[in-house]
Amino acid sequence: MEIVAYTEEWKEKWDEFVLSSSNGTMFHMQKFFNYHEPGKFEFNHLIFLEKGKIAALLPGSLLNDGIYESPIGASYGSVVVKDIKFKKAMEIVETLLGWGKKNGIKEFILTSAPMIYETYPNHNLDFAMLWQGFNYQLHYISSAIKLEKDRDIISRFSPTIRRNIRKTFKDANIRVEVNERYDEFYPILLNNKARHNVKPTHSYEDLIKLKELMPDRLKLFMVYFKGKPIAGSLMFYPNKNVALCFYNMLLYDYVQYKPIQRVMYEVVKDATENGYSYVDIGVSQDTSAENPMTPSMSLIDFKEKFDAKSIMRNTLQYRF
Repeated sequence: MEIVAYTEEWKEKWDEFVLSSSNGTMFHMQKFFNYHEPGKFEFNHLIFLEKGKIAALLPGSLLNDGIYESPIGASYGSVVVKDIKFKKAMEIVETLLGWGKKNGIKEFILTSAPMIYETYPNHNLDFAMLWQGFNYQLHYISSAIKLEKDRDIISRFSPTIRRNIRKTFKDANIRVEVNERYDEFYPILLNNKARHNVKPTHSYEDLIKLKELMPDRLKLFMVYFKGKPIAGSLMFYPNKNVALCFYNMLLYDYVQYKPIQRVMYEVVKDATENGYSYVDIGVSQDTSAENPMTPSMSLIDFKEKFDAKSIMRNTLQYRF
C-alpha cells in the first residue's frame, strides 16, 4: 500500500469512492470542497492505493507548523474506508504513519464523523489508530434521534413538546414549507448568531454555492406566521444514513408560537419518510467556556425532549 497526493485527475474516482464507502460523507467529497473560494485553503488530500486501486482516502491540509489536520474547511474528516477488516485497518494506519515520518509530519489531528454515519459501524479503524500510537485529543457531545418508521413521531417527544406542536397544527396562521428562500432564512440566522457573539460557519454566498453544487444535499424548512418568516431549519444530508440539522434559526419576537419545536417535528418526519436512520441535531458545547469540551446543559436537555441521545464526535492525535 502506498500514499499519493490528490490531483484533479482523481476527482471523479475520489467522489465515487466516498459515495461507496462505509463512513464517507458529503464533507469528504471534492464537490463539497469546491464551494470554498480559490486560495482560502491549501488542501493536501491523500489517496491510499493498493495495486493501483483506492483503498482509503484522507482529506485534509498540511499546516505550516508540520501538522496535518483533517478536516480543513469541513465538518468531518479523517480516513474514509469501505467495510474493511481489522487487518486492512492496521495496514492503512501503518501506511499513514510511514508517510508522515517520511514527509516530516510532526502531528496528525483527525476528526471523524460520529459512528451513526457509518453504514457498517465498527471500531476497526479507531482501534488500529489507538494501538499504533494515536490518542484522543478532544471529544464533543452531540445529539441524534434514532428514526423508526413504524413509531409515531410526536409520541416520542416530551409531553410539553407534544402539546406545543399540536397547538401549531391548530393555528391557521402558522405554515411550514420546504423552499429555497435563503434570502429570508439567512438574516434571521445572522441575528441569532450575533446574540452569542459568533457568526455562521457559512456566508450567504457559501450556502447558495453549496446548493448549486450539491442540490440534493441541502433542504430548507421555513416556518411562517401570517406569511412572515419566523423560524427555519437548514438540513444537510451528508450520506444515506444521517440527516444533519446544520442550522436552526428563530425570530425571537415569535418564540411564544414554538416554531422551532414545530420545525423539529417536520424535519424528523421528513427524514423518517425518506429512509434515513438518524437525525443529527449537532454538538452541544458551551462556546463561552474556556474548556472547549464543556457541555451546554440547557441545550442537551432541550434536545433530549425530542428523544435525542448523546453521541460523541472524537478527535484523534498522533505526535511524532
